[in-house]
Amino acid sequence: MSLVTQEELIKKLKPVYLDHEIDGRILPLTEEINRLKKEKNAVILGHNYMTPDVFWGVSDIIGDSLYLSKMAKETKADIILFNGVHFMAETAKILSPQKKVLIADLKAGCSLAESITREDVRKLKAEYPGVPVVTYVNCSAEVKAETDVCCTSANAVQIVNAIDSDTIIFLPDEYLAGNVQKETNKKLITHPGRCMVHEMYTPEDIRSTKRLFNNDVTVITHPECHEDVVAEADFSGSTSQMVDFIQKSKTNKIMLVTECSMGDNLRSQFPEKEFVSTCQTCPHMKRITLEKVRDALLEEKFEIFLEEEVILSAQKSVNRMLELSFKK
Repeated sequence: MSLVTQEELIKKLKPVYLDHEIDGRILPLTEEINRLKKEKNAVILGHNYMTPDVFWGVSDIIGDSLYLSKMAKETKADIILFNGVHFMAETAKILSPQKKVLIADLKAGCSLAESITREDVRKLKAEYPGVPVVTYVNCSAEVKAETDVCCTSANAVQIVNAIDSDTIIFLPDEYLAGNVQKETNKKLITHPGRCMVHEMYTPEDIRSTKRLFNNDVTVITHPECHEDVVAEADFSGSTSQMVDFIQKSKTNKIMLVTECSMGDNLRSQFPEKEFVSTCQTCPHMKRITLEKVRDALLEEKFEIFLEEEVILSAQKSVNRMLELSFKK
């Protein structure tokens, strides 16, 4: 089971890889991984920041963290291999505790998730008693266990506005909080967490690119960027929202202000469009390679284990997010 045929995969990889690399490394590994998936009744979830070989070649379900969370809960597979970072694999385990959840590299972490601990949340709750806690899914399972409801960049404003309180503790991304604050009348109590990739972008990155192309470029940012960066953009949204915007947009020249591999994957998806960007790479996402994916499936290693108490508490906050996000 894979997203594309071999012919389609080759076409998608050509904008990024050399022919000998596709034929000599990528295709044999892709065939082996897809065979292992069938043998083991495994499903691979792939985040939009995966490299194109991993994203297009072996990931059965692709998207942003909100969509992948939903699909982790719904899958009928026995094994879930999460091509993303550690907190994403933990979220899959929270939603499917009866399944074996794997990640190809346990060191694939996240600067946002590492910026806050369960004890930090408990201290804030003690400082602001009764104030509900909304936490970005880019956090550990233990932090989710202290949370009233989770959110993603795709639904943060929706979640905040759905909470029956004028004041909300919003964790851990201070830049996302700043962008959400502009779209709500509620007071947000924040925490100094940042994405190591998105905090590197500056307003001047956008302004200089616009000058270079005589303003003939559409700028798309991620809301994990600073508010001043987002203010320079034509659109800001989650990775899946970026895809939707590009699909509907008539513009042919796009500047992506997000992680590098997003641009590579979109070049394959929209070959008729030109993508320009100041490229910033997440070293954690890049730990996930085809070789590691193959080995994780072959040996069923790097399994995610969580304490039952953490799972049960964290389930409430993640399920609440899904309920609020996918109301019928």
